[in-house]
Amino acid sequence: MAASKKLATAAVLVSLLALLVGPSAGLLGSGPGCSVFVGWPVLSILNSLICGLLGGNYTPPVRRNPPTGKELSFGYYNNPNNTASYCPGAEAAVTGAVKKAIDQQGRGVGAGLIRLFFHDAFVRGCDASVLLKNTVAAGDNTEREGPPNKDSLRGFDVIDAAKEATKAACGGRNVVSCADILAFAARDASDILSGGRIKFAMPAGRFDGRESFASETNQLPGPDSTLENLKEMFDAQGLSEADMVTLSGAHSIGRARCLFFTNRLSDMNSGYAGQLRAACKSPDTRVDQDPFSPDFDPDNLDNQYYKNIDKFVLFNSDAVLFSPGTTKEQVKANADNATKWEADFAAAMVRMGNIGVKTTQVAGLTEIREVCWRVNNA
Repeated sequence: MAASKKLATAAVLVSLLALLVGPSAGLLGSGPGCSVFVGWPVLSILNSLICGLLGGNYTPPVRRNPPTGKELSFGYYNNPNNTASYCPGAEAAVTGAVKKAIDQQGRGVGAGLIRLFFHDAFVRGCDASVLLKNTVAAGDNTEREGPPNKDSLRGFDVIDAAKEATKAACGGRNVVSCADILAFAARDASDILSGGRIKFAMPAGRFDGRESFASETNQLPGPDSTLENLKEMFDAQGLSEADMVTLSGAHSIGRARCLFFTNRLSDMNSGYAGQLRAACKSPDTRVDQDPFSPDFDPDNLDNQYYKNIDKFVLFNSDAVLFSPGTTKEQVKANADNATKWEADFAAAMVRMGNIGVKTTQVAGLTEIREVCWRVNNA
């Protein structure tokens, strides 16, 4: 009886959460214990109540080894000695799909692809688990339904189009993994949105995973994260503090929901805060993350982000990088030297693409998906 009351009370709290933050609240996920979302407004407050009722406790993420990428290789699909994966037109097919999407949908979808890559890497590693709609273990409660992701991620259609383009380029063969396609797409979006200043090769050879859980999206840093939260979460992925500051520069592109920053308007430049108050008609209203990009294009991937810290950035997780110490020094250096930041960003994207990669085909665990949003034989 007591357990039933706890579950009923938890269900009421989840319902209240959905009312407060809208459909993006999703569910708290499945699996053992309780998912605690650190740095996410409202979720952080209610998690303690819900987890207390369900008997769960927050445990820090398990630390991965630093991502070396030694299992991956550049030009993986161009090697004629690997007959099973040989497809010299694979990478160009992905690039074509990304360019077409940005031309047709706007540069914002490019920002979405970079974010999609990040959200994939930080959960189960770069295995395209973020793309799955349904799995045997989780049902439809996959990463896409996790509170940080639901109704928030975009670019899924671009990955689907790129998958079909690779099949066509490979003579109808399904040889290019969705994980590699997502990594290539993030590379191409970085190139296009930076005007060609951030151009880099991306190693490949990843296989796709077959599992995805909404509850595991608690490994994603949230907009209210403290500096210590951020350091812990990046360290758990084997990434350095320098990688953390460098990759945060991606917040020079894309849009953010008012829900995630209105609690810190008083800490921003007063004129900018006034503009945001006027723009934020509802918690779900979205505004550009960078109000000062050159040519009035909010989706220029550039070092303007570092010049905006800390009075003209939206999130607490951005502003805390200007705390006294090494992160502040790196912010200043990145603001002063665009060329160095661009090179650092390219290298950090490759390192992120090496996180938790699966490079062997294991029955029931890894595969090359025929369709990126479902496992094979589903």
